[in-house]
Amino acid sequence: MEIPSKYEPQRVEGHWYAYWTEHGYFSSKPDEREPYTIVIPPPNVTGVLHMGHMLNNTIQDVLIRRARLLGKNACWVPGMDHASIATEAKVVAKLKDEGINKANLSREEFLKHAWDWTNEYGGVILQQLKKLGCSCDWDRTKFTMDDDMSASVIKVFVDLYNKGLVYRGYRMVNWDPEAKTTLSDEEVIYEERQGNLYYLAYAIEGSDEKVTIATTRPETILGDTAICINPNDERYHHLRGKKAIVPICGRVIPIIEDDYVDMEFGTGCLKVTPAHDENDKNLGDKHNLEVIDIFNEDASLNSFGLHYEGKDRFVVRKEIAKELEEKGYLVKVEQHMNKVGTSERTKAVIEPRLSDQWFLKMEELAKPALEGVLETNDIKLYPSKFDNTYRHWMENIRDWNISRQLWWGQQIPAYYYGDGKDDFVVAETPEEALKLAQSKNPAVQQSDLRQDPDVLDTWFSSWLWPISVFGGILEPDNEEVDYYYPTNDLVTGPDILFFWVARMIMAGYEYRGKRPFENVYLTGLVRDKQRRKMSKSLGNSPDALKLIEDFGADGVRVGLLLSSAAGNDLLFDEALCQQGSNFANKIWNAFRLIRGWEVADIPQPEAAKVGVDWYRAKFDQTLVEIEDHFSKYRISDALMAIYKLVWDDFCSWLLEIVKPDYQKPIDRVTFDAVIQLFEENLKLLHPFMPFLTEEVWQHIAERTPEEALIVSQWPKPGKVDIALINGFDFTAEVISGIRTIRKEKSIPQKDALELFMMNTEGVDNQMDAIIRKLGNLSKFEVANASLDGALTFRVKSNEYFIPISGAIDVEAEIAKIKEELNYTKGFLKSVQGKLSNERFVNNAPEQVVAIERKKAADAEAKIETLEKSLASLQ
Repeated sequence: MEIPSKYEPQRVEGHWYAYWTEHGYFSSKPDEREPYTIVIPPPNVTGVLHMGHMLNNTIQDVLIRRARLLGKNACWVPGMDHASIATEAKVVAKLKDEGINKANLSREEFLKHAWDWTNEYGGVILQQLKKLGCSCDWDRTKFTMDDDMSASVIKVFVDLYNKGLVYRGYRMVNWDPEAKTTLSDEEVIYEERQGNLYYLAYAIEGSDEKVTIATTRPETILGDTAICINPNDERYHHLRGKKAIVPICGRVIPIIEDDYVDMEFGTGCLKVTPAHDENDKNLGDKHNLEVIDIFNEDASLNSFGLHYEGKDRFVVRKEIAKELEEKGYLVKVEQHMNKVGTSERTKAVIEPRLSDQWFLKMEELAKPALEGVLETNDIKLYPSKFDNTYRHWMENIRDWNISRQLWWGQQIPAYYYGDGKDDFVVAETPEEALKLAQSKNPAVQQSDLRQDPDVLDTWFSSWLWPISVFGGILEPDNEEVDYYYPTNDLVTGPDILFFWVARMIMAGYEYRGKRPFENVYLTGLVRDKQRRKMSKSLGNSPDALKLIEDFGADGVRVGLLLSSAAGNDLLFDEALCQQGSNFANKIWNAFRLIRGWEVADIPQPEAAKVGVDWYRAKFDQTLVEIEDHFSKYRISDALMAIYKLVWDDFCSWLLEIVKPDYQKPIDRVTFDAVIQLFEENLKLLHPFMPFLTEEVWQHIAERTPEEALIVSQWPKPGKVDIALINGFDFTAEVISGIRTIRKEKSIPQKDALELFMMNTEGVDNQMDAIIRKLGNLSKFEVANASLDGALTFRVKSNEYFIPISGAIDVEAEIAKIKEELNYTKGFLKSVQGKLSNERFVNNAPEQVVAIERKKAADAEAKIETLEKSLASLQ
């Protein structure tokens, strides 16, 4: 095949992705091999590829491709989440644009629109992941609303209900007035906001006295059913047993006593509104207070709102404050910072609301999940700093509100057959429900059954994901779940550590008696260079597909990982994608250079032999380092180790060492060795840069589908020759010293130099051939004494001399050395001054003092070399 002059990612990526798909490299079926399984964190069906997805899925693909090269049966299950709230909101908005109101549709009509929308727009993100190179088993793609997935959810709900863990309760819940549904505690985001504290005067019944109460929500006074004072507050002892009158509505309410009241906050008097505050509800239950709900489901006021009926709560807040002021009830207003709960999905301000909801008891389910992570180490979180976060959540767990007032999702399998509070049954099908209902009341007919209109929380579906994608709920002993479960690694964001990760762990222990995965790698958030979270509103989030178009998928993958330290936030900069693209071009050009050499059956030069042996040792050493990084989920560190190996050691050193002289051939032994080492490099690089590496691999030789890089074998480390590596490191410093002198004195590389060395400590003589070649030396010998009229440099304790033979201006060189000598002496003096300061030496960290001492030693050695150079020139 002809090798193009430059790497063309646009041409290459589509070709190799189609080739991989066509030959079924991504697909997995149970066999005799060790399984390696990842289940994708299912993106919302409404989703499109953004930077967080790019990072998360690049890491998963790196792990899957490496497992494939390690000979494991790699299975990466893709899929999507139906995302109840987000999807229903999109469908409602689409219908509104078409002049259709959801309220005018039946459930069946609405669900048809939802499925039409899902089929037309859903799943875009999965197609976009292919552009990134994700090697998912696409034949296994699952959707949380697939028939079998929904059946699994219903089966689990019924099972948990029969175990007494699911119950129906009238509770204060988090109400999202925009989505018109409840939210779990974890779906509420608390924000510090500037608000007002309103001081209102309530008249005391039967007197001219008034009591002042402070509130942040004056609109809720219309739902007040008591005023509460602290029994220890002497200021209000005289109000015991009396009644107050609520402003505007004129309702007479009791004054109650409870030590819950904070005497220091506001006026020390509390208005009690049981329908709209959880703490007030607890007080109301304790003191048997009336409950008056003043809000509709969209947080507008209902008939209890009097003349404000139908108006939004925030509009009413302004208007009622004005009315209270006009009527003399408003004493004063102060600015006040308070925490406001908002919906994670819609950003609407949450309204506490009393409602009949379904709950799941969590305390017993949480115990094995807590032990599995923090006691038995059955599951490991990376980085481990998240262990404390996990512990805090799990030890303070509350019952999970699992019902949502929506139509898109799994409808709760509870069937009502009478008017009584307990006239319902829970069953997987209407037919089973009828049998259960008739066992309680034989007169019940199928037409009497009314299924609960609510659906289950989306997370109640996705907490089963690692089990249900393999059919493990409906068929607990099937071959697939027995083979692939537990899965190996989960890669996700810490923001859903409780929403999803902890709940999957609970479900795993409950329904399989085993952990769902062994390791959880928690990525950081993607931020911009200024450390701001990427978002559409800030306009700082690049178009993910445009990045791939501009830099190639491999360039973007490398760019993302170079900026992503394990578990820390990723500071993304497009320049890193350019760096990734440059790396791809570097590898491509290295390949073109090698393939451009003429090969001949001639003896192997000594420099080439030593160079190849050194690179093998360096490769083995780096491979051990890479394995260690992977074992600790330091994926970026693994990439950086490979990057340095290929760019610095292979391209910058080995290719220079073995490169044949101009218009001369390379010997066949060296050429074959270099190609073989290049192939080993490609195997290490493949998980990170799959397209480029497959393209080069297929250009190196004609390969059958069985010989494709994607299914080749991950290298095995040999014994690391440390002496050889150390010998080359010393040699590289010598060569750098020669190159520095050439650069400073403008001596062309084609002009041969002589090099003399005094002292041979740490010298590996087998490296002499490399020094001769890369230094372009006509002579390289050991000298017994300093050479006059020579330029010098030092490597460790060895001194090197290059005779100048009139090649430089001696006077100018003397002046330059004197200037450098004066500067170095001044620098040494300042460091010695610091080291002679007892306060500094005694108080500074040991490491800092050690650095200063090394600076002094280096300066002294440099001064000695400069003085010798000066003496040889004078």
